[in-house]
Order: sequence, then structure tokens, then C-alpha cells
Amino acid sequence: MTRHEFVAAVFDGVLLGAFMLAAGLFGALLEGAGAPGPAWIGDPFWRRAAMGAAMGATAVLLIRSPIGQRSGAHMNPATTFLFWRLGRVPSRLAALYTAAQFTAGALGILLAAAIVPAVGSPEVGFVATRPGPWGLAPAFAAEVAMTFVLASVVLRASQSRRWNRHTALFAGALVCLYITFEAPISGMSMNPARTFASAFAAGDFTAFWLYATAPLLGMLLAAEWFVRGSGRTVHCAKLHHDNHHRCPFRCRWDAA
Repeated sequence: MTRHEFVAAVFDGVLLGAFMLAAGLFGALLEGAGAPGPAWIGDPFWRRAAMGAAMGATAVLLIRSPIGQRSGAHMNPATTFLFWRLGRVPSRLAALYTAAQFTAGALGILLAAAIVPAVGSPEVGFVATRPGPWGLAPAFAAEVAMTFVLASVVLRASQSRRWNRHTALFAGALVCLYITFEAPISGMSMNPARTFASAFAAGDFTAFWLYATAPLLGMLLAAEWFVRGSGRTVHCAKLHHDNHHRCPFRCRWDAA
């Protein structure tokens, strides 16, 4: 394990921590009792749309940030698993990325609650992801489908010299759409570390197994489809490679 790899993993954890911090603060703003959101936006759908826009923009900014460009901006153990499965992330680095993501994600939501206590209120609930009223099966299917589509789009964009610099925009747009339209079904996670962070802070691991397995299955299906179905090659594990930062992965971007 080199110093460069260690720093990249820490940075990737910091990115998810920042994402969870933003999720908690925006959640409190839009859903907290006495907050402006419920008073200004009465319809829950439009509050979800506002949350989706906020978190989609956050994802774009984090992916395109200097530390996102350096770490590859996985921010998700399922994404790291995807590129590990495709041979671009060594096992030791995948383990370190995963540990950093889980740790920093939990710290991010705890920091949000320390700044704005309403993050832990019943109305916000540490922005936890839980299955909707339709039950576990639709939630599981939705998580698999969302992750498959996101991973497929990210792979196509990130491995293309033409579209690589726009990967963040595609990912951010999908996050926005998913939060707006899908959140009532599964809570919209796609990320085991993101769900763990909220569950840890709330002390409630309801259906955590679902969010630990469905995103991994979606990523695995996307990996198989990308390589076997489309016959394409994965050159690098960075979402945004077209920058001057050194790559910590088994990178063959020059062959793209």
C-alpha cells in the first residue's frame, strides 16, 4: 500500500462524508419541523424534487472537485466493487476504500446532526433509507434496477474520452431523478455505506441487508453487461479521469 493509495482512499471517504453532511442539512431544511421547507413547499413531491436537485448538484460538485478527481469519486462500496470486479482496483485498495467510505459516511451524518439537531428529529430521521409501503420485494428490485442503470451510464461515460469529463453530470442527473421519483419505494440508497451511515446514527438497521446486497447485485449485472454484452473495455476506475491528478488504480487510460 503506497502513500498515494492511502491518501486517495481517505479522500474518497471524505467525499461520502461531505455527501452525508449535505444530505442531513438539506433534509433538515426541507423536512424538519419548523424549517422553511414544509412551510414554503407544501407538496411532498416537490420537496423530494428540491432534495433531488440539491443532492444531484452535490454529487456533481464532489465528483468534479480536486479530491474527487484524485480519488476517482467512488463514494460507494458498490462502485468500488464494480471496478474491482472489472480488474481495475486491487483487492487491498478496494478494502481500504470501503473502510474509508463506511467510516467517513457515518461521521458526516453525525456532524450534520451536531450542527443542526433537527437532522435527528423524527421528521428527518438522519435521512435514513427504508423500504416504502409496498414492501421489501419492490424496494429490492428498485435498488437493483437503479444501480444497474447508474453503473451502466457511468461506465459508458467514464470510459469514453469524449464523455469522460461529463460523467459527473450524468450521475448527478440520475441521483436527482431517483430521489424525486423513486425514493417512496426504497428510500433511494444504491450505496451500502450511505445506508449504514444513517442507520448507525439512528440506531436502526431496518432492512439493512437489502441495501447491502441489492446495489452490489446491480453493479455486478452492469459489469457483466458492459464487458460481455457490449464488448467494451474498462480502462480506469476513475469517474473523472480527464484531469492532471495521478491515478491510484490499475490505469490504462492511455489505451482508451
